[in-house]
Amino acid sequence: MFERLDAYLADQRPATPPPPREPAAVDQADPFEGLPALISVGKAAQILGLSRATAYRLADNDELPVQRMGGRVYVVTARLRATFGGAA
Repeated sequence: MFERLDAYLADQRPATPPPPREPAAVDQADPFEGLPALISVGKAAQILGLSRATAYRLADNDELPVQRMGGRVYVVTARLRATFGGAA
């Protein structure tokens, strides 16, 4: 009985441990490169890694550099870069 148990447990164990995972390469590209002067709040949220709802809440609280025009809300790219450039 113990021989079968030992054989079963041997089959369940990996033969060798998996190799250690290498850290993912960090993309050093500028996320603001090539953007127009004004971007949508949704695009700013994507760049900053926020949800769209959070970005709109930050815009309403004047925590994001926004420009309101014609009932629409835009994020000023240059001011966003100056404010969050190191964090994005």
